Amino acid sequence: MDTDSEMFLLAAEELNFTRAAKRAYVTQQCLSAHIKKLEDELGVTLFERVGKRMVLTATGQALLAQARAM
Repeated sequence: MDTDSEMFLLAAEELNFTRAAKRAYVTQQCLSAHIKKLEDELGVTLFERVGKRMVLTATGQALLAQARAM
């Protein structure tokens, strides 16, 4: 699993980039850059904000299932 995918998995588990970044021992900006790179490569949006909450899009949920299987 590549770094972008690992960062995605942490962010998807936490649904919070700050907490996910702390778990990965990186800055929130670094984690965000990995997520953005992955979204750009795939041509999709993986997360969206609903009010103050972050949620996975349908595509994000599908990718999470695949990432967990790996």
